[in-house]
Amino acid sequence: MGLLLLWHCIVSLTGAPHYILPGPLPVARAFASHYQILFGHMWITLAEIVAGLCLGTFLGCSCALSMILSPRLKRWMLPVLVISQAIPVFALAPLLVLWFGYGMASKVAMAVLIIFFPVASSFYYGMRRTDSDLLDLARIMGGSPFAILRSIVIPSAMPAFAGGLRVAAAVSPIGAVVGEWVGASGGLGYYMLHANARMQIDRMFAALFLLAVVSVILYFTVDLLLSKTIYWEKTTELNND
Repeated sequence: MGLLLLWHCIVSLTGAPHYILPGPLPVARAFASHYQILFGHMWITLAEIVAGLCLGTFLGCSCALSMILSPRLKRWMLPVLVISQAIPVFALAPLLVLWFGYGMASKVAMAVLIIFFPVASSFYYGMRRTDSDLLDLARIMGGSPFAILRSIVIPSAMPAFAGGLRVAAAVSPIGAVVGEWVGASGGLGYYMLHANARMQIDRMFAALFLLAVVSVILYFTVDLLLSKTIYWEKTTELNND
């Protein structure tokens, strides 16, 4: 509510024209009159985001486990992991559309590129920070490498993995929307691009608002699932009450 009030005050005080910055009320009216179209595009974008999040998480975890299990793989996979973030993913969007077409595949691939790094890096470094005393004790007691990995290393790394997955959930909409901007036939990014081209800025802001709501709901859904699943994750809160 405070943000809406601030938004209204900025529009009123600056006198910004509606084609530059529409007020909250015109955007609300645009949303109310076009909500069916907006929700239709929203489901397309949401499907791309969820598919990218699932696939990116799977690939990130597989990469992290491969680097932990094989030092040889680590020597060439870790530089590739870093290089993948040195190249701006936005610059790769046209190539992904060229390779995978204008359908959902290119948007999912874009989301995977953004999600892959925070998941892989957080899970890998989480496993590396496993308590060495626990590992030594498990080896002394005759634990096999697979049993140690399953019972000690992976559970110890789950809080770090959860942090990376939360970051991935927050940034995953970026990949889908950028992919839709480059080339698509549906989705909130596609709708925003066409609304902007027609100077329907109130509709563009309505789509942006819906995208923000979807992103927030997705983040808190992932956060809740992780909190329930990784129940041993330690949290620290400073309370001044």
